[in-house]
Order: sequence, then structure tokens, then C-alpha cells
Amino acid sequence: MSLYSVLSPLLFTLDAEKAHKLSIMGLKMGVLKSAPSTHDPVLQTSVFGLSFPSPIGLSAGYDKNGDVLDALLGLGFGFVEAGSVTPKPQPGNPKPRVFRLREDKAVINRLGFNNEGLDVAASNFAAPRRAGIVGANLGANKESEDRIGDYVTGLKRLAPLADYVTVNISSPNTPGLRALQGKGELEDLLGRLMQARQDIPPEGKPVPLLLKIAPDLTDEDKSDIAEVALQSKLDGLIISNTTITRPDDLRNHQRTEVGGLSGEPLKALSLNLLKDMRIATAGKIPLVGVGGISSAEDAYARILAGASLIQFYSAMVYEGPYLAVKMAGGLAQLLRADGYKSVADAVGADNPL
Repeated sequence: MSLYSVLSPLLFTLDAEKAHKLSIMGLKMGVLKSAPSTHDPVLQTSVFGLSFPSPIGLSAGYDKNGDVLDALLGLGFGFVEAGSVTPKPQPGNPKPRVFRLREDKAVINRLGFNNEGLDVAASNFAAPRRAGIVGANLGANKESEDRIGDYVTGLKRLAPLADYVTVNISSPNTPGLRALQGKGELEDLLGRLMQARQDIPPEGKPVPLLLKIAPDLTDEDKSDIAEVALQSKLDGLIISNTTITRPDDLRNHQRTEVGGLSGEPLKALSLNLLKDMRIATAGKIPLVGVGGISSAEDAYARILAGASLIQFYSAMVYEGPYLAVKMAGGLAQLLRADGYKSVADAVGADNPL
């Protein structure tokens, strides 16, 4: 019996946000032992110029300030993404703002980019840590008069300290933020970011820049995002953030809470968007699949649909902190069973261009 299986019932008696803070504290104190550091060779893959020991990563949202990067890398992830970080500290939206829908294996949150700001995040990213790929996820302050400027500021500050940077314009919890996914706004955003990236050390080797998009997009939105991403030579797309939609079969009484829905109910929506964006981008931009992934089978389905990497977060709430290890072992078996010698060989096999 694992420690998490013993503690899980206790954690679920706590408010969701308090349980989260307790888990961060546990990682800081070393309560959770590191997982075996070896990754199966079949899982090794190279994406946007980086060598990943495994395609299985932790999505942004858990470690908002980069407080426990070292400890998270020790839980068996191939990479870890921290944030979203805004230039100035901000408390986020009023509490309660996180809701666990246990019957649905889902979470609703309306946190609103609560974080301690760039100064704290930069200090954490600069701290010594074990080898491993770490990404910085950027947000914009709620009251900012120049949200694109916020992303440029974040890029300049964290790009020298991270292996890649994600621009999060798809959170539903900052009013008006998703409007940056519009064609004109996105052209302006990526244009300014690409220009700023040229001046960030080390010159000549720009940090990979990724864009995280919402699952609630029209066909026109998808086409516009694909067009701008290709024109801008974006390094990757993360598909997808939480959804503001609510499936009819949600059972938990908190299903009507306002915020972004993640976890199991997001699976089909995110998977279908991934398939659409692979076709829309003609397979020319690496895709990161996230949303409703909780097993090796889920991860494999995203890879076969076109994802070069996958991420999860909500599934850890229900499956525990060592899910990445279990998922990696299962994914390696699935790849070998189908005759694949690498993750890259399987990318898009079920979704040909």
C-alpha cells in the first residue's frame, strides 16, 4: 500500500486548495521519495531541439511559482512546466475557487493566475536542481493595460532560466484573455515575442516558444491559429487548456461552478482538437497533448493522434504523485507491442496527413 493511498482519504477531507498547498509543502520537505531515475530508451524523444528522456510531462498549474521543480523532476516526469507566472504578484480570484468533482474524476478551477510574480519565479528557476527539462508558463496580470507587454516581460525574464517558454492565452479565468487567440491579436502577440526573443541570451539559440490554446474553438479559430503559428514559426502548440463547457453527464453537485473544467470530461474535446490542429498545421508544428490524460492508454492515444509530448495534472489528484512512473512503463509496453522503436515513430500514426 502506497503512502498516497493512505493519505488520500485525508486529503479529500480538506478544501482542495489547502490540500494542494499541503502537497507542495510535502515536496519541499522531502516527504515523497524520488522515483527511479532511469527512463526506458524507447521513450526518449527529441522535440523543438530538446532531448526528452520521456514524453510524459507535468502541465502548468500545479507548481505556479517554480517552488518545487527539483522534487517534481524526481517523480518520474520527462519534463515539468511551472506557472502561470505574471509580471506582478497577484492573489487571483476570491475563494473558494477550486472544486473536485470526484464522481467525474474532474476539477473545476477559477484561480485567476494566482502567483507570486516574476521576481520569486526567477529566483526559483535559477536555483540548483537535478538534470531535467523545465518549462516556464507565462500569464498576464488581470489589471494590465498591455497584456502583450506582460508576456514580453515574462519572456525576457524567464527564457534564460528555462528550457522552453509557454505563452498561456487560453485561461478562462482572466476576463478578456482568450481574445488574444483572435487572428490580429495573435499576430501582434507572436510578432512582439519573436522579436524580443532575438535579444535574449544566448543569442543564436532562441528558447523554444510554445502557445497554449483553449479547447473551445470554432473551425475559423483553429484555421486562424494554425495560419499565424506557421507564419510566426512557432515552436509548438499545447492542446489544450481547460474548457468552459459542461458535458451533460457530469454527476457531481459542483458541476455548475464557474471556471475551467479539467480531468476526464475534457478528454474527448482535447483529443479531437489535437487531431484537427495536426491537420490544420500539416504536421509542421510539434503538438503537446494535455487534457483528460490519466493512463498509458490515454497518452498513447494522443501520440497516435499527433502529439509529440503529453502532459497531465488533474489526474494526479485522483491517481497519486507517481502516476508518471506508471504511465511511462505502460507507454513503453504499448509502443513495443505495436512494433515502434521510438515515440517519434508513432506520432500521428492514427491521424495521417
